[in-house]
Amino acid sequence: MLSGFFRYLMKSQVIFAVFLIALGWFVFSIRNILVDLFIAYIIAVSIFPLSALIRKLKIPKAISVVLAYLIFLALLFLFIVPLIPFLVSQIQLFFSNLPDYLNKTVDFFGLKLDLSQVGTFISPDMNSFGNIGKNVIDVTGTVFGSIFSMITVIVVSFYLLLDYEKIQENIAKLFSEHSQKRVASIISQIDQKLGAWMRGQILLSLSIGILTYIALIILKIEYALPLAMLAGLLEIIPTIGPIISAIPAVLLALTISPNLAIFVIIAYLVIHQLENNVLVPRIMHQVVGLNPIIIIIGVVIGTKLMGILGALLSVPFLSVLFIIFSELKTPSQK
Repeated sequence: MLSGFFRYLMKSQVIFAVFLIALGWFVFSIRNILVDLFIAYIIAVSIFPLSALIRKLKIPKAISVVLAYLIFLALLFLFIVPLIPFLVSQIQLFFSNLPDYLNKTVDFFGLKLDLSQVGTFISPDMNSFGNIGKNVIDVTGTVFGSIFSMITVIVVSFYLLLDYEKIQENIAKLFSEHSQKRVASIISQIDQKLGAWMRGQILLSLSIGILTYIALIILKIEYALPLAMLAGLLEIIPTIGPIISAIPAVLLALTISPNLAIFVIIAYLVIHQLENNVLVPRIMHQVVGLNPIIIIIGVVIGTKLMGILGALLSVPFLSVLFIIFSELKTPSQK
């Protein structure tokens, strides 16, 4: 069906150009919806192996999906919720001491900083609160929009997982009969790679966060937990993420002594080498398989288009494109 449609479009370059422009405009207009769907898809294919394992116990499909989600959420809350009170207290303490840290840091580099501006930023006056109040509707809309987006992702991923095999078959049926087996193979490869990437990335982020926390505790760096969680989170962004996560820890160590900052740099370098030579090969198992230059360019483009979320999703999106283009280069076997 699709092949006949594209043959019709290719008969006229003008019609094909108009179609591409219209398609590009439509995709750009609904990009936020597409991002939510992509995230839901990644979650679904990540949880599917657990759901399939539960179904082998002769448990109905719907119940196995619910159990898989409950196990996933339970593990998530088990790791995150106990840390929230300590994390919040450390963040509050950090911001209360931020002017002093900034003053010590700029003094080390021989710069000058107007701390009154910093104090105004950290402790805004009533006029500042008045300005914030004017935008309360926009802020509320953004918060509710984010909550609605999260609920949408969870619900869509649930239904994707519920009809996982049927959706694969229906997508393959959109193509000509002799191409259906190849399309099904491409979809299967994409599902395996995205699921493996998600599961491997969670394990890798946890490993980096724990190692960073241990190193900062040994070096007696304050706010070790927030810095370690930042390192684990930014681990999702390849190459650039670990460098960005090291900057706050190094600057914080500079407020104590240059020697401590050097030790912090060494600690982050050791963790980075351990990641590249041990953790990534063992955990990711060449899941991504992309050139580092391509990854960096993809991260930069993703950040430019959609900020942090674009940077986080750039690698799985590039992986999908890599699989599709690799299959298109391979001659089909009728």
